[in-house]
Formats: sequence, structure tokens, C-alpha cells
Amino acid sequence: MRSRLSLALLFAAPAFLGAQRPTVTADDYARAERFLAPAVAPLVSGVAGQPTWLPDDRFWYRVRRADGVTATVLVDPRRRTRTDCTATPAACSGVSGLPGDNAPTTPAGMPNRTGRPEVRSPDGTKAVFIRDWNLWMRDVATNRETQLTTDGVTDYGYATDNAGWVHSDRPVVRWSPDSKKIATFQQDQRRTGEMYLLLTAVGRPVLDRWKYPLPIDSVITMIERVIIDVSGPAPKTVRFQMAPDQHRSTVCDHIFCDGEFADTEWYPDGSALAFVSSTRDHKTAVLRIADATTGAVRDVLRETVATQFESGDGTPNWRVLPATNEVLWYSERDDWGQLYLYDLTSGVLKRKITSGEGNVASIVRIDAKARTITFIGQGKVAGHDPYYRHLHRVSMNGGAIALLTAEDADHDVSVSPSGRYIVDTYSTPSTPPVTVLRDAKGTALLTLDRADVSKLVATGWKPPQRITVKARDGKTDLYGLLYTPTRLDSARKYPIVNKIYPGPQIGSVGSYRFIPARGDNQALAELGFVVVEIDGMGTPFRSKSFKDFYYGRMSDNTIPDQVAGMKELAQRHRFIDVDRAGIWGHSGGGFATASAMFRQPDFFKVGIAESGNHDQRNYEDDWGERYQGLLTRGADGPADSYVGDANQTVAGNLKGKLLLAHGTLDDNVPPDNTMLVVEALIRANKDFDLLLLPNERHGFGRSTPYMMRRRWDYFVQHLMGATPPKEYEMGRRNAAAGR
Repeated sequence: MRSRLSLALLFAAPAFLGAQRPTVTADDYARAERFLAPAVAPLVSGVAGQPTWLPDDRFWYRVRRADGVTATVLVDPRRRTRTDCTATPAACSGVSGLPGDNAPTTPAGMPNRTGRPEVRSPDGTKAVFIRDWNLWMRDVATNRETQLTTDGVTDYGYATDNAGWVHSDRPVVRWSPDSKKIATFQQDQRRTGEMYLLLTAVGRPVLDRWKYPLPIDSVITMIERVIIDVSGPAPKTVRFQMAPDQHRSTVCDHIFCDGEFADTEWYPDGSALAFVSSTRDHKTAVLRIADATTGAVRDVLRETVATQFESGDGTPNWRVLPATNEVLWYSERDDWGQLYLYDLTSGVLKRKITSGEGNVASIVRIDAKARTITFIGQGKVAGHDPYYRHLHRVSMNGGAIALLTAEDADHDVSVSPSGRYIVDTYSTPSTPPVTVLRDAKGTALLTLDRADVSKLVATGWKPPQRITVKARDGKTDLYGLLYTPTRLDSARKYPIVNKIYPGPQIGSVGSYRFIPARGDNQALAELGFVVVEIDGMGTPFRSKSFKDFYYGRMSDNTIPDQVAGMKELAQRHRFIDVDRAGIWGHSGGGFATASAMFRQPDFFKVGIAESGNHDQRNYEDDWGERYQGLLTRGADGPADSYVGDANQTVAGNLKGKLLLAHGTLDDNVPPDNTMLVVEALIRANKDFDLLLLPNERHGFGRSTPYMMRRRWDYFVQHLMGATPPKEYEMGRRNAAAGR
């Protein structure tokens, strides 16, 4: 019997060979790699960098020319001149403030050679740093150190930077304009719970421990606000006459946002500090004024919302105007982010400044004399993509909003200190950047640079396709990007992969400006997939109701919108095989991916969930409490308001192929988030794949290329049904070929 069976198998071999799985080769991977940022970014030239303004309204910026040389360009707006300093250095001799110029831009002094983080005063003469939980000051000229506080102790220190998900040695402070006072706090973490991670090494593992508050904690980190006066012979600490404040801000999951001690603003003369106190659930924001000499605090105005209060895109949009006894306040009370003017003493509303559809994203400049506000707006230009940023100006006295950048594109702008000139770089996902100089009215005065993508296009590169699809309700427009193979065969059927980040603080696409490579989206498409990014309901930069669509229901993750959009795309493009749908994401996208695989198991066949915060009870307090609300417990047992949105509770629904990945030293989203899902899958007797990256943090660090290769392998094998190249090493083949 054994001999006859062997003969039968031998004669049947050609039939088996004819049914072999297709193969994706190492050459295919190498070609796909050539669509990643390291390969395509150098092929783009003429993209102007951010301008550095000089006191007289001149400015300089850097730009990489077509010959590969990075040039420094000096622009004189009054003369309408643009000088390439790299090509003609003599033309720029004696210009103070250019990079490499010998003229000091700050007072002369010895450099800080300690390597420790410190924050310099506006006049450049002083710098503050943290030592042994206290705040110290260094004289920049002499390096002489002065201890500013003395009562800081372990976990009850001054200016300490710790939000749980992020922690560092940098001091969180805001200097007064005259460099005489420092606004900061004493952070009380003594009763805050700890997080633990283990560094893998030969011998005993090393314990990493730090304070990490969770939504399940009744006691979390608090801050006690202080001002430190350094103008006299001895430093003086002034404590605010108020109860400890929540460790919260109106713009991010920390009190340190976009490089600043958020929600704090000094009066120009340093006599007082304006600040906003936010409640733990982010539903109430209170504008307060503290006397810098006595620490007395008075409340100016208060706003309470049903979901969560935000005051801008990355930076707060409120401003105090002591000279006119007014305050600018930002609110989404009419479903859009608008500016309002209040009396600074009484807190009485004087007028609504902006109105209509669209948001005030960020205030760029206030001209107190002319009583005008220049701001970045989104969705305020009819007929334009609502995600495009435009520069506008409006009077504080009310009236029409003036559009200063009219091109139908995303505008990245910088306004001169005098307000007379604007540098504007505009682009779209499919059109390269153009940088122009404008006057204060938005009139173009001089074209500074145009990006050259001819070398990029010559490689066969093509931009992603902008798409609009309907949301789950069949009515709301959703926007996104579609990536297809550059050698698309419209007669073929391609599996579709959804690259997701579900919000609430950012969407899947991110920026809508020109970027030659957005992660590995196009590279993955080159392997034989269609890749899509859709900004579903529950992501920012649209209306308040759109952004808060799934507030309190975090497991929604825009997944019904993703499914609706992908099905619509499949009806529109016959080359999309929606029956082979995959999904992947990182961090919040990892949470969303597992949620999609468990809650839409018949639609999504393959998923890769990286670094997912799968249960908000195991993630830092501020994120979950901002978008989920405070955790409440049921009356009949331990069940709580977060449990129904935790991925492990529905892991038993898995039908497709799922790869879970996490760094073992992830101090943003601790790996126990993924372990909860792993345990649930085991208990449900489900097959799945797990990849732990030893000693890697949230972004995977050195293991990023390995994770990318494993991601490609997983989709090739399980979604395409092909065999990937064995242990392909990212970067090696192209480096060997000199590409």
C-alpha cells in the first residue's frame, strides 16, 4: 500500500505543481521599497523650508536645489529680491542672523555642556533645569547655578514632565516676556499608580518604573501652580491661592503641548498670568487670572460642554488683551470652532467675531492697533476641500472674513513680525509645493520656489488619488486617499487594504499637503494591493458633531464608515476585490484594527494591529477620559462604562487572520494592552499570530524595517494568497545596487 501510494503521488505531482500559490519575489519587494521615503524624498527639489524672520522683515530659508546642494536663500520683501547665499555668499556678507553668521543673536555665554534639557529666558541670559526634583537656574554667561526651589521631593517636584504616556527630564515652564518670572507648578504624583516594564538582557531583567495614571484610578496626578520671581537677589516662589489643578489642557493629552506649557499666557508687563483650568473629564474649562506678586486668583469665564472642550488645533486659541481689557475665547458652541470677544474684568460676552461653516484652526497674529486677527481656517472656503488650511483675516469689531490665500490647496504660512508680509507654501496631495511671498492683503509679490518632481515622476511614481465617499449614513461626505499600483491592470482584481487611524485627535490621512511618500502605502500597493485611507466620522477638522460622533463609544473607531467607503469604492472601480479586504494600523490604529476584525469579522479577512491601546482602562487617563468620559461602575457588580469598548471582550468573534504586534518597552501604550487580547483569544481557542519586539518603544525604533517586512509578508500570504520572499531584508538589495 505504501509503495502504490508513493507512485500515485509521484504521477500526480504535475497537477499539484499547476495549482501552486503565486510567488512574490525579492525583486518585487526591492521595487516596492523604491517608493518609500528614503528613495523618493531625495528626488524632489525646490521645496522651501520654514522661514526665519529677521527684525527688519527680511528672512532666510533653506532649500535643496536640483543639483543636490542645500542653499540658504535670503529674501528682502521690500526690494522683492531673492538671493541664493550659497551660490553668492558675498551678496549676504554682513547680514546678521543668517545661519553661521558670527554676530550673536543671544548674549554671549558659555554653552551648556551638561547635555541636560533646559529652557532659556527670552533675553537669552538665563536657563532653567531640573535637579533632584527642584528647579535650578543657570547664568548663561558664567554658568553659575542658582537653586530656585528647595522643597521638591521624589514624585512631588517642580516643572516635572510626566503625563504617563510621555515623560522626560525637560522642565515645563513659561518665562515672562521680561525674563524676570517663571510660571510653572509643583507636580504631585505621590499617590499616582506606577507602570512597570522589563528591559530584556543577559542576566536579570532591568525594571523600568514610572508614574502612569489610569482611568480606573480615583487619585491621579495633580499640579500646584506657582510663579518664581528671579529678578531679586534671592528667588521668590509665589503659590497660587487655589486648590491643586488637574493635570489637563484644552489642546492635548498633557500640559506640555506643541513645545509650550499649554493654556498659560503672561500679561505683557509680567504683572499677571492668565491660564485655563480644565476638569478631569475635559467638559469644563475656566479662564483665570493670577496676580504674579500675591498669587491671588480670579475667575473670568467658564464654559461647559456635553462631550469635551478643545480650544484649538495643537495650540490654544484663547488670548488675553489687557491693554483693552478684553479676552479672545474659542468655542465650538455653534458646532464650529469660532472666536468670541469677552470683557476681561466681568467675563461678559461682547460679540461673536467669526461665524459660518468651518473652523478657526489656529490664531497666527493679532494686531491690537488695527484690531484684526489673522488666523488659519479650515472648511471656510466654499467648494474647497474642507481639510485644506487657508489664511484669513477678520476684525475684532466683527464683519466679513477676508481670504488671504485663495488657491484651492493646503496652505502652510508664516507671517512676518510686523504683519506686512506672508510666506505661503501651498500644495495638494497630488500637486507639488509652490512658495510665494505675499503682502498683508494676500497679493502675491514674488514666487520664491517651485518644487521640481521631474526626477520623481521619471521613476514611474504617481500621487495618491483623492477620493470622496459617503459615510455609514449614506449622506455625509468623507474624504481620503487611494493608492493603486503604478502598473495597474484594470482587468485584474486587487485585494484592498485599509490603513486606519480612527481619531479622535487625528485621522487616517493626516496632512492634506504634498508628501512624496506617506508611510509604506504606495510601496504596499506596488506589491499588488489597493490601499485606502478614509477620514471617517469621529475624526477632527470638521464640525464639532462630526468630531465627537462616537464620543463615549470608542470601539466604533469609524469602522462602519470604513466599510461603507470601501464598498462604494469597489462599486466604482471594478479592479477592487472587496471580498479580500484587509486592515492595519498603529497605536489607535492598532486598537481600531483589532476592533474591525472582531466587530466586522465577515468583511475584514486579514488584520495587523500594532501597538494598540485595546482597553482604555489600561491606557493613560487623559486620552480615555477625554473621549470616553469618566469611568463609572455599574450598580450590580464590577462592570463599568469602559468594558463594552474593550477589544478583548469581543475577541472570540475573530474569523480571519490577525497579527498582533507590540514593543516590550512601549512606555506610551504599555504592552499589557495587547496581552489582554492575546489571553482572550487563547481562552476562545482562536488561531492568531503574535510578534513581540524586545526592548522597542511605541514606534518600534530599530525594528521598524523588520515590522514593515513582516507586514508585507502577512498581507501577501494571507490576503493575496501568494508566497512572499523568504526573510527579505529591507534596504539591502537597493543599497547593493546603489539605488
